[in-house]
Amino acid sequence: MIVAVKRKGKQKVIKLISLAVVVGIFAWYYNHMSTQFAEEEKQKTEAMQAKKLELEKKKKNKKRLEKAILTEIEKAVDLIGQEYIRNVQIIENKVVIICEPKTNLEALAVRYGTMALVKKTLNEIIIAIDIKFIVESRLNGK
Repeated sequence: MIVAVKRKGKQKVIKLISLAVVVGIFAWYYNHMSTQFAEEEKQKTEAMQAKKLELEKKKKNKKRLEKAILTEIEKAVDLIGQEYIRNVQIIENKVVIICEPKTNLEALAVRYGTMALVKKTLNEIIIAIDIKFIVESRLNGK
């Protein structure tokens, strides 16, 4: 027995509509994911720019503090007299200046007071100035 099935135009229309719906869903999903990806990229670039600005700010601050410390060391050396200085070092949080034994330290005592620790030995005079004191005096002074 042979069975013949007649198809009506409604089935073709339903197939076309379902195909259009599937294509529409894929298009919506693509647009949604592309906007979400663009948003994430924008947030990443903003975060990178913020990090760059923060690093530049830290570098500027670091250079400013370094310059302040170096100028203060130069002033201390000028107060003592460069010909009496044997060595200048930065050890941990202190500036250590080693001088000749018969050096006049009155000008240094006037400028730093008790903040400059002085140790006199037979062969040398060791002066230690706290870097924290230098930085605080510079930040309060400006």
